[in-house]
This record gives sequence, C-alpha cells and structure tokens, in this order.
Amino acid sequence: MHDAYRRLKLAGELFGKGPETLQPAERERLQRVAAQQQALERRILASREAAAVIVGDDAVATRAAEIRQRYADAGEFARDLARVGLDADALRRALAHELRIEAVLEKVAADVPPVTPVDAELYYHSHPEAFRRAEARRLRHLLLTYDGADERARLAAELAALRPQLVDAEAFAAAALRRSQCPTALNGGELGVVRRGQLYAELEPAAFALAAGELSAVLESPVGLHLLRCDEVFPAQQVPFAEAAPLIVERLAERRRRERQRQWLKALPPAER
Repeated sequence: MHDAYRRLKLAGELFGKGPETLQPAERERLQRVAAQQQALERRILASREAAAVIVGDDAVATRAAEIRQRYADAGEFARDLARVGLDADALRRALAHELRIEAVLEKVAADVPPVTPVDAELYYHSHPEAFRRAEARRLRHLLLTYDGADERARLAAELAALRPQLVDAEAFAAAALRRSQCPTALNGGELGVVRRGQLYAELEPAAFALAAGELSAVLESPVGLHLLRCDEVFPAQQVPFAEAAPLIVERLAERRRRERQRQWLKALPPAER
C-alpha cells in the first residue's frame, strides 16, 4: 500500500528525481533500499513502543495539505499522484503510516536527558573553530556592461573619471541608481554583507582589501565593469557563547535524540517472516 509513496520519497532523496526517470542501476538500488526500509518499518511498528501510538486524522490532513500546497492547482496535484501510482486516498494512508513511524521514534527519544548550560559551554570551548565568524564587508557596486572592445574602453574611462566623485556613500548610491545596470541599482547599489566566496573571483581580492569608506579601482568580471564601495568592515571574530548557546543546545539535543533512536533501532528484534 505504501510502496509507491516510499519509492517516490526515496527516489528524491537518493537521486533527486522521480522514480519513473531512473536508470536501470538506479532502479535496482532504489528497490534494495526500499526493501530495507520496509523491513525496518515493520520492526518499528511491531515494537512495544508502537502499540500505544495513534495518529489523528488532523495530523494526516495537515501533512497532505503541505504537499498539496506545492502544486498550482488540484488537477496538477492529482496528475502527479497518478504518475507515480497514487491517488488522494492512497496518499493519506501512506502519510498516516509515515507519521506513525515518526511518532514512535519521537516517543523513543522523549526521555533523552536535556542539554544543560554546562554541556553547551563545554562543547563551545572544545570546538572554537566552529564558532569563528569570517571576515565580511558591507558593499555597494556600480556595474556597467558593454558590447565590444571599443565600448569597454569608453566605459572604463568614464568610470575612472567618475570615481573621485563617488567616495561619499550618498553620491555613490545616487550614481548607482542612475547608471548601474544591476537590479541592486534600485537600492543604491547595495550588495549587503558579503563574505569570501560570494563575489566573482575577479572582484574578491580588491573587495576584501578595502577599508570602510574606500572605493576600488575599476574592476572587471564576466558580467562587466565594476566600481566597489566598502560601507563597513566586519573583522573575523569569535561568536560569543551567549549568541551561540541556543544553536548548540538545539544541535546537541538533536544529536542525543538521533543516537537514542539509533540504539533503539539496533536493539529491535528481527522481523517475523
């Protein structure tokens, strides 16, 4: 009953596409993984913990509605279900099954000891590299695109001549609004807070050499000619523990839940044949 839904989900998770588009080797792997998952689900639902777990109709309806919202209309939704061998009723049954599995696993992990502030602080000090905030800059740019070498030379000369007039942030923003051929022109050329790896490679060295209030020379990227302005510099720094603590607690708690579930699954008796 749930095979079509199981294959649909696994095909997306394993290969990023629908089961009907898989190559023979991919279909073979999908069948193996689906059989393993089906066997595990049977063991979960045969457990003592699963006996008292009931999934309400409201939960199923909510999950079904979340899936339905991904589609433009009901017809497209129904066609996509039919394409993988499902209809609305079969989907609801599959979702009820899936939600029951999830509820059992949540029940298994419900008594995991909470993460304490001491746990979080120990993790923070043991993994300082994980809480290092990279250097960043708040940047603006003015982009001019060109067609051919002659136009490139003319625009490069225009930008170079204009550059001394654009040191002030307001002047730069006004020029970007008038001249820049990038959608950011509407916001005065604002690129926002930028970290390494987010700019074209041709722009990054110059951008990260700028101090606050400085302009770059005329630069060139695959999309055209640029002037960059640095509005603010954010040096690399350690994220304070107070800021990192909520995320640490969340991650450690999730790790504990996953480990408790893994140990419980490992201890389940084999499925009856």
